[in-house]
Amino acid sequence: MQSGAAENVITATDVWRRYGPAGSRGFDAVRGVSFTVRRGEVFGLLGTNGAGKTSTLELLEGLARPSRGTVRLFGADDPVRDRARIRPRTGVMLQEGGFISELTVSETLRMWGGCTTGPRPAADALAMTGLTGRADVQVKSLSGGERRRLDLALAVLGSPELLFLDEPTTGMDPEGRQETWDIIKDLQGRGTSIVLTTHYLEEAEALADRIAIMHAGRVALAGTVAEITDSRPSTLVFRLPPGSRLADLGSAARLGAEEVLEEAGGRIRLGTRDLQHTATEVLLAARERSLALTDLHARSASLDEVFLDLARSGGGDELGDELGDEPGAVLGDGHKEHSTR
Repeated sequence: MQSGAAENVITATDVWRRYGPAGSRGFDAVRGVSFTVRRGEVFGLLGTNGAGKTSTLELLEGLARPSRGTVRLFGADDPVRDRARIRPRTGVMLQEGGFISELTVSETLRMWGGCTTGPRPAADALAMTGLTGRADVQVKSLSGGERRRLDLALAVLGSPELLFLDEPTTGMDPEGRQETWDIIKDLQGRGTSIVLTTHYLEEAEALADRIAIMHAGRVALAGTVAEITDSRPSTLVFRLPPGSRLADLGSAARLGAEEVLEEAGGRIRLGTRDLQHTATEVLLAARERSLALTDLHARSASLDEVFLDLARSGGGDELGDELGDEPGAVLGDGHKEHSTR
């Protein structure tokens, strides 16, 4: 898909959000973030604690203005100035719905439909989210996973072009999570652009066309899962016979490894940018020296490792240039009630 302005549903340019006055008494929660979200894609956001996701989401929703920079939705609309025009085209699924517990599921949908521009029939929203059989059940009797489905039903009631999903499968069992993934994929297939925030890394991998990882108010890493994990070395792990050392096989450089990540008690963990080459060199060296290796594992870098490395290292704090038209997005993780349309 082309990355021109007409293909972007979200464009943020050098966005900052500051709390408090200038100087040391204030704090920049969002620091010069630039990103685009393309029409028709699922864009996933991960972030370390205090990354600035919630602060940025509020800017996208028009709940606050950037201290500096600009946010535009659907090409040229300002989320604050053009809120009346934007809201009928967007849907938001927040972490907690703030439901009236005495109402039934269908009553909740009908009430919410009264606040929604051009709502789809409540029965359609129920069917889409697998709640048809629970229509007459009071909200207080729903399970945690069913409440999340009701959140989703309300978010899609207006057939939004742009949908924000904040932790959509929290509290769901594996079956419910998979069914919700299928719903999200179906919405994307119908042309909905989706911004997803989640603590489940496998969820981001399964659903997102592109992923951004925020840290310290900035987008530290962004791209497809493959592009992000390729930024970290693969690992080769094995155990040497008692009394042997890595030097008995050769130096890390000789084996094609970038670094020795661990060498303790005969257990070796090597980081490498060419996993096949390093594994081959290690096995050939072991055969030449008649060393039997055990507990041998070879794997590419995982999204889990990338995220944890970023959190531990503080990566992204010194990021100079932002991403412009490259992948990048920001989402919230602390909202507690539905926004009205």
